[in-house]
Amino acid sequence: MTALSIDHVSKSFGGVDAVADISMQVPAGRITGLIGPNGAGKTTLINLITGILTVSKGHIRFGEQDITQAPAHMVARAGITRTFQNIRLLTEASVIDNVMIGFYRRERSSTLASLLGLPAARKETVSLRARALALLELFGMAHLAEHEAGGLAYGHQRRVEMMRALASEPALILLDEPVAGMNDVEAAELGEIFTRLAREGMGVLLIEHNVRFVTQLCHHIYVLDSGRMIASGTPTEVVNNPAVITAYLGA
Repeated sequence: MTALSIDHVSKSFGGVDAVADISMQVPAGRITGLIGPNGAGKTTLINLITGILTVSKGHIRFGEQDITQAPAHMVARAGITRTFQNIRLLTEASVIDNVMIGFYRRERSSTLASLLGLPAARKETVSLRARALALLELFGMAHLAEHEAGGLAYGHQRRVEMMRALASEPALILLDEPVAGMNDVEAAELGEIFTRLAREGMGVLLIEHNVRFVTQLCHHIYVLDSGRMIASGTPTEVVNNPAVITAYLGA
C-alpha cells in the first residue's frame, strides 16, 4: 500500500509564505482529515501535492516516488487524483460520459482506432462503460446515467466529479470540500462510500469545513491556520485543542 509523506513543505508567493513548514502523513487504507478556517492554506497544500503549484521548500513522496517537483500529469500517473471546490463537468454531456472521461489512464486504444470504430476499440469502450455503470451504482446514480450533467442538482454534480476522479483507479484521492452545500443525509451517504474506499485500501485525504463530518470519519486530523500546522491528532484530541477552538471554531 502506498502512503503520502509531506516533509517540511513550504510555498512562497513574492516572499510571503502561503504554507510554511508543513509535515504530515496520509496512509493507505485510512481517511485523513485536513481542516482549518478560510485562507488557512488547505487548497494551496492540495495544489502542491498534485503538481499544480511548485514546492518552494521541502519534499513530497508517494510511496517510493519523489513527486516534489513532478508536474500534474505525472502525479496523476503515480496514482493520485483529486476533486475541486468548484465543480468542473462537461455540462452538456451525459453523466456516464463525464465519468468515462476519468478512465483516460486505463485506455489502450488509440484515438484513431476509436474514431474508426475498430473492434478492439469498441470492445474497450464497452468494458469502460460497464465499469462506469458500476461506479454509478455505487453512488446511487445509475438511473441518471444518460441525464445531462449540467441539469443535475448540485449534490449530484459533486458525485459525478467524485466518480470521474475514482474512474482512474487511484491509490490516493484528495477530496476538496466534497459535502459542501449538502444536507446531513447526503453527507452521510458519501461518508459511507469514503469509508468503503478506505476499507478497500485506498488512501483518502478529506479537506472539509464540516467539522462534525470530519471527526466522524477520520482516523487522524491535521489543522492549518494562516499557512501553518497548529494541531494534529485523533478527532477527540483535535476538537479539544485550545488552539483549534480559537482559530477554527472562533471561540
